[in-house]
Amino acid sequence: MKPSRFLSAMLAAAWLLTSAAQAQNLSAILLPPPEAPALTQDAKRLLDAVNARVPQIDTAGLVAQLQAQPETVVIDVRTAAELNLLGGSIDAPRFFNRPRGWLEFQIETAVLDKATPIVVYCGVSQRSPLAADTLIKLGYSNVKNYRDGFFNWKRAGLPVREYDKAPDSFLYAMPQEVIPGVWSAIGATAPGTYENSGHNNNLSFVITDDGVLVVNAGDNYLLAQSLHDEIRKLTKQPVKYVVLENSQGHAMLGSKYWKEQGATIIAHRETAAEMEKNGYESLAVMRARARDKAFRTEFVMPDEIYDDRLDLKMGSWNLQILHLGSSHSHGDTMVWIPEKKLVIAGDTAFHIRMLPIFEDTDTAKWIETWDKFEALGAETVIPGHGGPTDMATVRKWTRDYLVHLRKQVAELIRNGGSLDDAYQVDQAAYLHLHTADELARSNAGRVYRAMEFE
Repeated sequence: MKPSRFLSAMLAAAWLLTSAAQAQNLSAILLPPPEAPALTQDAKRLLDAVNARVPQIDTAGLVAQLQAQPETVVIDVRTAAELNLLGGSIDAPRFFNRPRGWLEFQIETAVLDKATPIVVYCGVSQRSPLAADTLIKLGYSNVKNYRDGFFNWKRAGLPVREYDKAPDSFLYAMPQEVIPGVWSAIGATAPGTYENSGHNNNLSFVITDDGVLVVNAGDNYLLAQSLHDEIRKLTKQPVKYVVLENSQGHAMLGSKYWKEQGATIIAHRETAAEMEKNGYESLAVMRARARDKAFRTEFVMPDEIYDDRLDLKMGSWNLQILHLGSSHSHGDTMVWIPEKKLVIAGDTAFHIRMLPIFEDTDTAKWIETWDKFEALGAETVIPGHGGPTDMATVRKWTRDYLVHLRKQVAELIRNGGSLDDAYQVDQAAYLHLHTADELARSNAGRVYRAMEFE
């Protein structure tokens, strides 16, 4: 059980239990939270003076700006604990959390171009005007303060990125039923953190009349145990198999828990080789992040290795464990259920968040593998990250992105462009995806370095 869930509930209630007026437009429900901290007269005079010189934007204006200018950087200047305990943050295409006390020292690593449109906010627009004023003094020329604040944004029902949807579990979110018998606990699209307990990928499972098959062991022992707790609420069938989609820590480090339950851990041969090479390093990285939540987690190797395909008959269910070819990572594995037209695709398919390209990712082969993947004829796709969707959606944000990026880089190389130029190639159509700020430039650079020698 996670710490401070009672405190979380009480703090959230203090801010959010103010009833919104029953109105048909945003302005009618944007009421100042009654719990806003009181200001001294000196502080109020200071804040009034800053607000008079800093450009302001209201909720309707921010919605319009994000639609018209998706390159807008939105900065939340509250602490990470506030975001976690008080309902999350604005779900904007380009978002940074930079606490007020660190803003001056960190902004230039996040926003390089000082002409970039920036909107700064906090909970009740007390810290954010001061932050916006500071950015203007640092030379940023297109800065606004979001005067309505986060709580009014959330009260208006606008998109919010939550940092923990299941505060009473190590899971980031509880499992949802995709089709009868197939469930998935959809992880955060952000990187693994202490707050989300490393649940930043999808942990899926299939309940059959002859046991349960789980896809991904989870990031750590306690997360795996939490997933099993939820499975036990749905069925008395034992977990017989755990399939690892690849060798990344969040896919395999929970394996020790499942082995203790008697499950067989299945992985592709390339995945197992990569685990043997880098598994203990992945464990060390996870322990440094997870701290006490790494309790009982140990690195273990898979029990069963397959090459291209492994068929499992579980009662009336026919499950195919497939490696269709090189894509995102070593030995990428998916589970195909032909009778249900459903595929648990792992990291072969992305949407919602931008796909990451690693140093050893072969994007040309990924596109070739995609043709085999699409030929399965799946109607429902559970990707490695983000909720269940269809093939057209993952094609748009995976294959089409790879094709687009390779085309941009190929043209750049033909024209004699450099690696520095590659970082600037056009990815505007994809910058709304979660993690785009962290990945877009590095993806372009890695594609450039690979295509130089193709």
